[in-house]
Amino acid sequence: MMATPEDVLARAEALRNSLPSGFRDEVVQSLYAEAERIAHRAVKAAADRKYDLDQRIDRLVTAPVSGLLIMLLLLTVVIWMTVAGANVFSEMLAAVLFGFGDWARALFVSWGVPWWITGFIWDGVYLCLAWVVSVMFPPMAIFFPAFTLLEDLGYLPRVAFNLDWLFKKAGAHGKQSLTMMMGFGCNAAGVVATRVIDSPRERLIAILTNNFVPCNGRFPTLIMLATVFVAAGFSGVTASFIAAGAVVGVVLIGVAFTFFMSWLLSRTVLKGEASAFTLELPPYRRPNVLRILYTSLIDRTIFVLWRAMLTAAPAGAVIWLLANIPFGDANLAIAIAGWLDGFGRIFGLDGVILLAYIIAIPANEIVVPTMMMMYTGASTMVEGPGSSEAIRALLVEQHGWSLLTAVNLMLFSLLHNPCGTTILTIYKETRSYKWAAMSVVITLGMAFLVTFITASLARLIAHLV
Repeated sequence: MMATPEDVLARAEALRNSLPSGFRDEVVQSLYAEAERIAHRAVKAAADRKYDLDQRIDRLVTAPVSGLLIMLLLLTVVIWMTVAGANVFSEMLAAVLFGFGDWARALFVSWGVPWWITGFIWDGVYLCLAWVVSVMFPPMAIFFPAFTLLEDLGYLPRVAFNLDWLFKKAGAHGKQSLTMMMGFGCNAAGVVATRVIDSPRERLIAILTNNFVPCNGRFPTLIMLATVFVAAGFSGVTASFIAAGAVVGVVLIGVAFTFFMSWLLSRTVLKGEASAFTLELPPYRRPNVLRILYTSLIDRTIFVLWRAMLTAAPAGAVIWLLANIPFGDANLAIAIAGWLDGFGRIFGLDGVILLAYIIAIPANEIVVPTMMMMYTGASTMVEGPGSSEAIRALLVEQHGWSLLTAVNLMLFSLLHNPCGTTILTIYKETRSYKWAAMSVVITLGMAFLVTFITASLARLIAHLV
């Protein structure tokens, strides 16, 4: 008797749980092999070429060794372009925005507006927004178009292909590599990009670990430390390459933590098997400039910048209040930094650094100017000394920074909690306070654990030597 469709479905359901994990891959391979056999029989090629151009390129960019080297090289070039180019445009944008702030402040003074209203608006809220825009917009306007260019060219699916086996070993999904790449521009955008992952469990892993790749808001801190402490003995283009190399090293540490935490989550609170997926490598194509500009600037840069401004404005108000409320011989900011100093020393940091990160929860871009404000005793956020040598003198000679402080600050900047914009985005994407809180606990706990171990080892070695 011939089986009915219902019989076939019932038999398939009965066998579903007993199938091996690679069954889906075998089915897909079988389908593609059959399709290829039919195509060879039905289609006659004009030229008997063994490989076309796309296949020749793919044999290079998807090979185990050359593929990873090319990927690393492209990442270095994109970061170097972002670092070198953003500095120029940030200075130009800052000059315009800060100049407008000075003009508006002078106008308020001429009108006789009370000093605390003028200071709160222009030295607090506006100055913080000006910092965020001038520091955040230029790198995003460079990084996102470069990222979108690679995406439009058809290269990013090759990145997912190259990294798929690593994510599979970590119990995660291969498409997480794409969301991780997006996180380099902005972690909030990386969290939104996890919508491409169908499995809820693997999507949650991608969301909780996206913060381990540094967004452009953390790059100013990393660049300052790399320039002042790592590339201090070099000059010119060599110094910028050395600094970029140091930043790439920190990025690779972040990628390693992404794999480690994905592996840990997939074997504990998010236990389960990595799901298979069919990744079709699209043909390489000529990039569409207008589409790249619209996607990178409107859909990504402006969207993320607006969210950052919404969270940065209250931070500017808090910073100004802390710096202008007297407390003892100084102000409330200096007093709180003093209270936190003993706790910060345990992790190789100090109270000013911890307070700067507490204040900068809404936006990581204001960490450096907030630290400089407190180290120089200013009442508003300041850029700090104008040269690497002067910054080094301020930090090392006047405030006791050591190489351990710089190393641990780089690690803390890499691993600490997501910014307010990203936490809000995680809540909106998961609709869960639990997972939004978990993203903070995981990252902040890892940052304190790693810096504590590093500081303890450094002190032990110093004691033995």
